[in-house]
Amino acid sequence: MNDFVITTDTTSDLPASYVKDYHIEILPLYYNLEGVIYGGDVKLPPEEFYAKMRSGQMPTTMAVNPETAKETFKKYLDQGMDILHIGFSSALSGSFNSTMIAANELKDDYPDRKIILVDSLCASLGEGLLVHKAILLKKAGKTLEEIASWVEENKLHICHLFTVDDLFHLQRGGRVSKTTAIIGTMINVKPILHVNDEGKLIPLQNVRGRKKSLTTLVDNMEKQINGYEEQNDIIFISHGDSLADAEYVASLIKDRFGIHSFLIDYVSPTVGAHSGPGTIALFFMGNKR
Repeated sequence: MNDFVITTDTTSDLPASYVKDYHIEILPLYYNLEGVIYGGDVKLPPEEFYAKMRSGQMPTTMAVNPETAKETFKKYLDQGMDILHIGFSSALSGSFNSTMIAANELKDDYPDRKIILVDSLCASLGEGLLVHKAILLKKAGKTLEEIASWVEENKLHICHLFTVDDLFHLQRGGRVSKTTAIIGTMINVKPILHVNDEGKLIPLQNVRGRKKSLTTLVDNMEKQINGYEEQNDIIFISHGDSLADAEYVASLIKDRFGIHSFLIDYVSPTVGAHSGPGTIALFFMGNKR
């Protein structure tokens, strides 16, 4: 049995320490902010990124480059390793298609190697949670094929619930109309959204007020977690430079479900460019999305 590496994208939002500890290879997605291209080796601290967004700077994002994916995959193939790539939802980015192009260009040159690509249909730490589950399976001694099969069978049980603090970022991305953004802002409407089975961002409901929106995330989690309690030993929460609110959601989950293990980190710039500062996103395993 060949050794293999698990790869994913920067949109998985996994902390750098986690990526280092578990030897995960990350394919970079880039973004343009004030004429500077960030991503890969050129990084902007997330708190600075969100400060620039709050000041009115609007980033534009780019998918994974096929040539970058090819070079990354080739590095491991040359070492005699197989690859399991868990990618950003194809409904939200062209990045997964870039990895398919790269894999197709390499397969004839490496007939004895395997490259298995999984379209996670996930985003942010939802993608990260799926990678985390794959890492645990690898540590348990499961094969590449066994892990890929589990990921495919369970990816639609990775639930995403999130809310945003500023409707105008959703309006820029076409998620809500300009009229809805204006009126909603005036009356303090906070939307609850999720990622559906097609990997798309879909509005679920609207509530009034920030604290109510955070509580509603946990209310909806309670409806979805039934039957999956044992698979939720850890809950992932990402935030758009709003750590206190993320920790408040974690405290609600501790009180309601008795779960005490959390991974909390920033929404990466590539995702945060569309959701904006103040985003709070909750990820767990459930009976349905």
